[in-house]
Amino acid sequence: MCAEGERVAEGDARLVLRSTRVVTPEGTRPASVAVTDGRIAAVLPYGSGDGDGPGVRVEDVGDDVVLPGLVDTHVHVNAPGRTAWEGFWSATRAAAAGGVTTLVDMPLNSRPPTTTVAALRTKRSAARPEAHIDTGFWGGAVPDNAAELRALHEAGVFGFKCFLSPSGVEEFPALGPDDLARSMAEIAGFGGLLIVHAEEPGHLTPQQPSGRYADFLASRPREAEHSAIGRVIALARRFGSRAHILHLSSCGALPAIAAAKADGVRISVETCPHFLALTAEEVPDGATEFKCCPPIREAANRDALWAGLADGTIDCVVSDHSPCTPDLKTPDFASAWGGVSSLQLGLPVIWTEARRRGHSLDDVARWMSRGPARLAGLTHKGAIAVGYDADFAVLAPDETFTVDPARLHHRNPVTAYAGRTLYGVVRSTWLRGERIAVGGEPGAPTGRLIERNG
Repeated sequence: MCAEGERVAEGDARLVLRSTRVVTPEGTRPASVAVTDGRIAAVLPYGSGDGDGPGVRVEDVGDDVVLPGLVDTHVHVNAPGRTAWEGFWSATRAAAAGGVTTLVDMPLNSRPPTTTVAALRTKRSAARPEAHIDTGFWGGAVPDNAAELRALHEAGVFGFKCFLSPSGVEEFPALGPDDLARSMAEIAGFGGLLIVHAEEPGHLTPQQPSGRYADFLASRPREAEHSAIGRVIALARRFGSRAHILHLSSCGALPAIAAAKADGVRISVETCPHFLALTAEEVPDGATEFKCCPPIREAANRDALWAGLADGTIDCVVSDHSPCTPDLKTPDFASAWGGVSSLQLGLPVIWTEARRRGHSLDDVARWMSRGPARLAGLTHKGAIAVGYDADFAVLAPDETFTVDPARLHHRNPVTAYAGRTLYGVVRSTWLRGERIAVGGEPGAPTGRLIERNG
């Protein structure tokens, strides 16, 4: 493998992708990225002729930005069993159209949930012929499967998802306090990762039927997150285990997370585009396309989440794409399904808000490519550097578009971003050196099923 800047041997490169703006770990610069056998062989000066020759494809995208393909580690594909909600074909097409080249599927909302090795095999069988991008799987930790966790780990899941409050589907129950400690101890024993939906059930209040967003927000207060995150930190400290907080909504938890990290607790945290781009003040009554758990909070909270992202307390940004059929998004916040569909839109949603706040595409790549890849241990994903998979998203960052739900590749045209004008048009998406989507239109499925450390 060539070191960065070395010459590519004659005939070695099969693709040279050029741009005046290539986002690398060292910063954005003009470059020619040489690709051999699906991996990045060299990052050369822009316009370099190295590797040009018989059989070499040279693609020059001009001033469009070449980013590392996005890695989304929080996607509810819902297959098999609830494919009317989504499915591997539609989810991975939407991902490819939006510049996402790798996703990791959540273990619930499918039937069966990924809580046994047999269920993992079933899920892989469903995904294999339909994956347009590289696809991996989280396992699930539920009250009755502690004995299954090591086997799932050895079968290649990236870690284990659990809930501390009801998940919304009966086949994936929450862990009580003793269950959580038992699962974390078991996972610590083999060096695994526990990822946690952290809302303490004792702080949640039953909600009466209501179309008012304010009523829904009041039913899931900040304290539910703060208390649950405190419990996870205490157990991670006790067992020396890795733990990850999913979809952080409340900025009030940031000081505790920062202090735990400073103390050496192996804790990490993500947030999502909807918490960074949307606010409680703008949610219309009855607009349950904005409903998610934990909830979208106020504008000041959003600003504080951005500060936590900027200072590194928050490690990454992922979608928590949790779709459903339109009939489940009734105008009643108490009964409507909770989830925001955004898999195809995450990059422009974050870039629109990031550029307004003075952040760069280098920052976006760190949050949406490198950070999630590190979380999942994907050592060959998430960066434009020698030896990494040649996964790219080509973006026109100064162009805008208006979100039309009917033009999204998600199975159901429901999104909280309908009618919004966003910056950042994804021109094309590349997986291991092959173009898999152009102008928002994906091609045939060429993704692989991926495993932890594989």
